[in-house]
Amino acid sequence: MKECSKSIQRRLADPNFLRRYFVGEGLDIGGKPDPLVLYKELFPLMSGVRTWDWEDGDAQFLKGVANGSLGFVHSSHCLEHLVDPAEGLRNWFRVVREGGYLVITVPDEDLYEQGIFPSTFNRDHKWTFTIFKTKSWSERSINLLDVVCELGAAAEPVKIEQLSANYRFDLPRFDQTLTPVGECGIELIIRKRPSSELEAGGRWSRTTQQPPRELRLHLNQYKDDMQAMKLANQGHAPFDNDSAL
Repeated sequence: MKECSKSIQRRLADPNFLRRYFVGEGLDIGGKPDPLVLYKELFPLMSGVRTWDWEDGDAQFLKGVANGSLGFVHSSHCLEHLVDPAEGLRNWFRVVREGGYLVITVPDEDLYEQGIFPSTFNRDHKWTFTIFKTKSWSERSINLLDVVCELGAAAEPVKIEQLSANYRFDLPRFDQTLTPVGECGIELIIRKRPSSELEAGGRWSRTTQQPPRELRLHLNQYKDDMQAMKLANQGHAPFDNDSAL
C-alpha cells in the first residue's frame, strides 16, 4: 500500500534522485492511486510528470508515446501486472531520451510472495521477481539482471537494490506492505547511454571547459597536498611507523 509514498523519504536522502534521476518531463506508469506527481515539488529538477494508468492504454506498449521523448520513466509495482514484462520494459526504455533514466520498483518474490504463487496477497500479479537466482521456487520467476541484459548495450544499470531495510524477517508469513514502512521490493534504475558513449565503448565523455578559478584553486590544492605528502615520505616505507602517539 502507498508504495510510491513509502519511497519518497529515502529518495530525498539520495542526491542522485534530486540531480540525475528525476530530471525534466517524466511518465509515471501505473501511478494511481499513489502517483509520483503528489511529490513533484520535492524534486526541483522535475519539470513535470504525467500519470499513465489503464485509461491511457496498455502499459506494455505505451502507444502514442514518442521514442526518446522523456527525461525519465517511473513505475512503482506495475511491471508484475503485465502479460509480457520484458516487452513492457523495452517500450518503457524506448520512450526515454539518451541520458535519461528508468526508475522501476517491483515486488521481491521472497519478501512479498514468500514462497507461494499464484499470489495470495495480490491475485493480479502475473510474475514474481528476483535480482538473480539460478533456480527459483516460483515457476513465473523473472531475473531482473536477465531482462536488463536484453535491453542491449544502451542500458546502463546504475542501481539494483533489494528494499529490505524495514523488513522484519522474524515475522511469520504476512503481507508487510500493509504496514506504513514495509516496501518488500526491488528498485531498479537504468540509464540510457547516449550514442556517443556507445561508440566509445561505454566511456563517459568529459567536458573540456575549465571550472571557475575558485574551484580550480581548491581542486589543484588537493593535487598539491598529495604531491607534498609523497615528497615528505620519500625513503619511508608505508605502515612502518609504530611509535607512541
